[in-house]
Amino acid sequence: MRRQHKAAECVSEGRWPPVRGLLLDKDGTLFDFAASWNAWTAGIITELAEGDPERVARIAKVLEFDMAACCFYPESPVIAGTLAEIAQLLATVIREPDAATLETFLERRAARAEMVPAVDLTHFCAEMAGRGIALGLVTNDGEGAARAHLERAGVIGAFAFVAGYDSGHGAKPEAGPLLAGARALGLAPEEVVMVGDSLHDLAAGQAAGMRRLAVLTGPAPAQELAPHAEAVLRDIGEIAAWIDAQEGGETPR
Repeated sequence: MRRQHKAAECVSEGRWPPVRGLLLDKDGTLFDFAASWNAWTAGIITELAEGDPERVARIAKVLEFDMAACCFYPESPVIAGTLAEIAQLLATVIREPDAATLETFLERRAARAEMVPAVDLTHFCAEMAGRGIALGLVTNDGEGAARAHLERAGVIGAFAFVAGYDSGHGAKPEAGPLLAGARALGLAPEEVVMVGDSLHDLAAGQAAGMRRLAVLTGPAPAQELAPHAEAVLRDIGEIAAWIDAQEGGETPR
């Protein structure tokens, strides 16, 4: 409690306290977005369409997914949306099953997706642990899928907090899941950095009163992210160097 009061004092004096925790997005941050989800999405669209080319086109259109190029369009609502939101979109072009059934289907299939780490996650987590930096994960995917992905990557034990859109804290860009993460880590929001690849991630970090870092392992380009983050990094492997450069603090914004 005393340290959290001291963190607030630092901010009131125009500087940030030392970084003691990271809240990381999952898709596009811990895991490379395109490598993990593009082919998976094309397969899901084909499966839901039962091979019918017209249905494939309708589903791809509502998800803003380019089947020919096997990638999402930049403004696709899927990129930062929750599975519930995606299921609602699908339900507008698929008569059966209903949105709730589609959500359950997506949750189960997403949990089995083959994720491609953005960096060596074992090394990254060990490096952060060696610096005494606590880790949490906040995703708009389901919590079950998030835990399954971390488990298969061999790093579930490195995360003191894991929250999805269905964990009861709300979803990004709301501040709720980030503030819950800070509490779980025993840290003041000012001591935590939100790391993500989308404007939803950065908006949530700002709403929670946290520092914000952007990474380029998701679909968003640097020029879109830069105005909303302290720095835009190639990937999370550059976080350690960024932290080292923060000695002495920086004026909050």
